[in-house]
Amino acid sequence: MFNVAELRARWFGSPEPNALRKDAARLIVRTESFDTALVWVVVALCAIGVVMVYSSSIAAAEASKANAYRPHYFLVRQITYLCVGFIAAAIMMQVPVRVLQKWAPAIFLVAFILLIAVLFARPINGSRRWIQLPGMSLQPSEIMKLAAILFAARYAVRKAHVLHGNQAMKTSIIQGLLPMLGVTLVVGYVLLREPDFGATIVVLAITFGILFLANLDFRLLVPVFVLATAGLVLLVVFEPYRLQRWTVFLDPWADPLGKGYQLTHSLMAFGRGGWFGVGLGASIEKLLYLPEAHTDFILAVIGEEFGLLGVALVIGLFAWVTLRAFAIGKVAASLSQPYHALVAQGIGIWIGFQALINIAVNVGAMPTKGLTLPLLSYGGSALVMTLAALGVLVRIDFEMRRVERGYTL
Repeated sequence: MFNVAELRARWFGSPEPNALRKDAARLIVRTESFDTALVWVVVALCAIGVVMVYSSSIAAAEASKANAYRPHYFLVRQITYLCVGFIAAAIMMQVPVRVLQKWAPAIFLVAFILLIAVLFARPINGSRRWIQLPGMSLQPSEIMKLAAILFAARYAVRKAHVLHGNQAMKTSIIQGLLPMLGVTLVVGYVLLREPDFGATIVVLAITFGILFLANLDFRLLVPVFVLATAGLVLLVVFEPYRLQRWTVFLDPWADPLGKGYQLTHSLMAFGRGGWFGVGLGASIEKLLYLPEAHTDFILAVIGEEFGLLGVALVIGLFAWVTLRAFAIGKVAASLSQPYHALVAQGIGIWIGFQALINIAVNVGAMPTKGLTLPLLSYGGSALVMTLAALGVLVRIDFEMRRVERGYTL
């Protein structure tokens, strides 16, 4: 008979404290103090991002009076953000995970206050998503993604006795599911007021993905999934611009010079790139034809300049990072560290899910969303917070290696 709990434990590891497994040491090679391969893959993605941000943004930078017509404008800022991001990652690597667990509610509260504050900020392109600071802008939704992981993992560990179905259904709903569901809905409502539909989907995926991995009673999981799906559908149907994006995504060539302009040019970029691409710097679509070429649609420029081979490489690197996050989480679960396990796998959900959505949007498999490609797209808050989260992931791996050697946390 199909057993959801057994399937989750097999693939993701059991987050329950008594789930120590004898094969834990075989899951990750323990010859170093931390996962250097993971670090180098992240560095490779960041390096690709710097090169492609520069390649895809030269024309837009030279044509913009606001950027003083400087072709290197976005390159310099991306490198600056990258330096800040690596500093943030290095700092997070020094913070014990137990400290993050203790302060998770406070971090979540600060992120939520920033989400409220952004609603009073000056709108940019019709949205209120950024708080303007001297020399830069802050996007609170990116902070909320990491805060949601830390908070949801802490909640799942604290409420494990009522989430797993060992209690009566009424107790599981009232004491286990409803509090987290209420908090998530409030955060989603604030994000939709910005509006930021893409970030809302990511936060929902993170939260309920963590609850799923924490062995949320399957009888509760199915109704939540159905209700969440129905809610997202209603948000699309009753919001004209979202419904318009959906209809355009189904047939972008019906209005190639209007609503389907961005997607059709993205598809033309992939088509022109073919198998091996036209070469670095030789993209035509980035010459002010493809909107947001250096942010949301940077993968289309990669596809044009490096072809299917380049796109496959990028997808492979993201898949590797995501699988490593889940592998680290599985080791943590096997070593009776449920919070470490859920945070690591939550980071894997964030990066893997957001990358999947961005890739799907670029190739026309999903309606356009305002979601960047992690580590590659131009952007300050997204890059810094993603690197900070990966710093937490490396710290988790470091602590698990110490536990395997007999140290205590």
